[in-house]
Amino acid sequence: MDTTQRTDQQRSADRRRRELLEAADRVVLRDGPQASMNAIAAEAGITKPILYRHFGDKGGLYAALAKRHTDALLDSLRAALDAPADRRERVESTLDTYLAAIEARPQVYRFLMHPAEGGQGGDQGFDVGKHSAPLLRRMGEELAQVIEERLDLGPNSQQLARVWGHGIVGMMHAAGDWWLGERPCSRAELVRSLADLLWGRLAAAGDKIGGPGF
Repeated sequence: MDTTQRTDQQRSADRRRRELLEAADRVVLRDGPQASMNAIAAEAGITKPILYRHFGDKGGLYAALAKRHTDALLDSLRAALDAPADRRERVESTLDTYLAAIEARPQVYRFLMHPAEGGQGGDQGFDVGKHSAPLLRRMGEELAQVIEERLDLGPNSQQLARVWGHGIVGMMHAAGDWWLGERPCSRAELVRSLADLLWGRLAAAGDKIGGPGF
């Protein structure tokens, strides 16, 4: 098989994978954590064994969907951090970007972060509980890298940046989960309150010399 043929086959496989992920997304938007392999296969117009052939198992499909949505969220968070505004505005914008994302697609958020109690059509659903922690760890490491690159935290800056990164992500996740379920205040009020909590130490830290600034 020549290189051109292999490339064409890979493009076709990648396109088909994207189509299947889009079908899965439609089911997740409809069913949330109750999304099942049976329902996704039916939405895609294929049999469940073909779906397994592309993703291996339910965990493989979940991981592909999680990467798809986490990549998009991280892109949005980076854009908020890079916006031409003062530091306090960027902190609030970053918090608001996360909360706006989970508010806009609550079924996707619940699918990614909450285990299903059972699937549909004889399927047992996705065991997403064991997968949500790695998503939060990835976000924590990404934010830690941003903090370490931009802020002068003094001795042990890398370790402190990781503490801050994971701590901020944990705070956003826990507060956002509670807020999405109970809606005790407006999103703007929650953003201001969380920014107030973070602001003291963030305001005191200087920009790292040679870094992009924060």
